[in-house]
Amino acid sequence: MQLALIVSFLLAGGACLLFFFSFEKRKPAVKDILPVVVMVAAASAGRVIFNFLPQIQPVTAIVIIMGIYCGKQTGFLTGALCALVSNLFLGQGPWTPFQMLAWGLVGMLAAVLAKVPPFRKTWAVCVYGFLASFLYGAITDLWTVMSMGESLSWPLILTAYAAAIPFNLLHGVGNIAFLLLLYRPLGNKLKRIQEKFGVLAC
Repeated sequence: MQLALIVSFLLAGGACLLFFFSFEKRKPAVKDILPVVVMVAAASAGRVIFNFLPQIQPVTAIVIIMGIYCGKQTGFLTGALCALVSNLFLGQGPWTPFQMLAWGLVGMLAAVLAKVPPFRKTWAVCVYGFLASFLYGAITDLWTVMSMGESLSWPLILTAYAAAIPFNLLHGVGNIAFLLLLYRPLGNKLKRIQEKFGVLAC
């Protein structure tokens, strides 16, 4: 089972590295990277500040917004870096690549769905934000499951995922609240930055 844990860790970390390299291939200018750095810093600070509330934090909402307005690579990069940076304060560990992959995929999927115009409506984005909490939970809980070692069994796996449901629900409710607060204001600012400076275009 330790081998499975190591393999899953390497797969999660490797997937993140692939996306980092694909972003680097675009040869982004400093003006393209700076807004990502600002959003990562803001989201990471928000996660640290709201850490006293279980699963309630602005990271997922900001990652979704970045994916919608800035595309798949930027959405993934923002999500992955948010996990890496915020864990500098909250604690790094073998779970970090799973969090990076989970938030990265949330941002990438948001970019894919944004190609369908109705998805950009606030209510649709909020629905995705709620469901994204379960996508995030399914990936990060994989670390919990794999860390059970030799005691791992289907009943334990089902118990672990069932125990995570209340936390995923809280995460989803928090996502809706932050999206209602941030989606339009932050989205409009990103759109203006794209039009004025030609950065972060999808």
